[in-house]
Amino acid sequence: MMPTQHASDQTSLRGLFALPDDMLYLDSAAHGPPLKTVRAAATAALQQSTTSWFGGARWRDDVERVRALASQLFDHDADAIAMIPSAAYGLSIAARNIPLQAQQSVLVLEGQFPSNLLPWRQRCAEVGANLVFARRNDDQDWTAAVLDALDAHPGINVLALPQAHWRDGSLLDLARISDRARARGASLVLDLSQSLGAMPVDLEAWRPDFVVAVGYKWLLGGYGLAWLWAASQWRDHGQPLEQGWMAHDRDALWQVGSNGDVMPLAGARRYDAGGVCDALRLSMAETALKQVLDWGIADIAVQLQRRTAALDHALQMHGLGSLRTHNHAHHICGVQLPPQRTDAVARALSDAGIITTIRNDCVRIAPHLHAGIDEMSRPIEIIAKAL
Repeated sequence: MMPTQHASDQTSLRGLFALPDDMLYLDSAAHGPPLKTVRAAATAALQQSTTSWFGGARWRDDVERVRALASQLFDHDADAIAMIPSAAYGLSIAARNIPLQAQQSVLVLEGQFPSNLLPWRQRCAEVGANLVFARRNDDQDWTAAVLDALDAHPGINVLALPQAHWRDGSLLDLARISDRARARGASLVLDLSQSLGAMPVDLEAWRPDFVVAVGYKWLLGGYGLAWLWAASQWRDHGQPLEQGWMAHDRDALWQVGSNGDVMPLAGARRYDAGGVCDALRLSMAETALKQVLDWGIADIAVQLQRRTAALDHALQMHGLGSLRTHNHAHHICGVQLPPQRTDAVARALSDAGIITTIRNDCVRIAPHLHAGIDEMSRPIEIIAKAL
């Protein structure tokens, strides 16, 4: 076991991550950099699964221990947390349960990630509702675009939004948006996959109905285990997507006859998905969550903001300040490229061993704590030369 190291320790955090020495990995918005401890936990879980068995009581203890850790990211209430395989699964639960009628509308962002678009498109088609897309003008941020859309479309009943746009890290002021939405009785559903673990959560100010986040990005876990937070009104009722045995009273389940009743587990556990709570996923999530919580979200946010501030400074020094994403998140910075130079920039970054993602001619740069502040000038130097 490695000694505890704080997020502010700049001397040795890279040693906690299993990354090649010749790579500068700046794509945490696609997948968080792998922690060595998480890889070790995964290996141990695989070995255990092929050499031993353990009883149901221990399995339930493992599940609830990880659920309790995840709850610390939200409001410290384990009853509010469901274990799901993906963001799309959780958003489909929200789309299934929040009332939506013909001629009402669901608001999403233009270019929103498909996981928080497709479930709403399907639900709108089922009931005859409409999708409304918030679109930015050149002088607008996403918050203004959402508020303008609310004013223009009185039929909006659900807002399905992120905290930071997945393409370039553009921020939304969810407190302002929530105030306007709640004033007209609309529901708020959040996909925090691009911010949970890197930015603080303020559920009291946002007052969402449902929140989802994957575990493999800023929470540094593995694929296949994500988190659904449900507001109190959705914990005592609401329809899950499946009727799996893991989401029900397991002691009574084996005794029930064809006419017997089996109650769902307490709180948001009713939405737990079958098959996601295996030893591998639980072990990786537990190890990663402990590290993230030990560092502290507030400290992580401060340190990531120092990195993106260094990116912004480097862009200004190379005369590229106008290309950066304005009002971007602490942990994601976008650089908008001329379309005719996108391929050249992509090749140059790859050749230099710098891993990023390019979407819609925008280089998304998303560092984590393994990347030093002094390294942030490197991708900007490569981009400047390639332009």
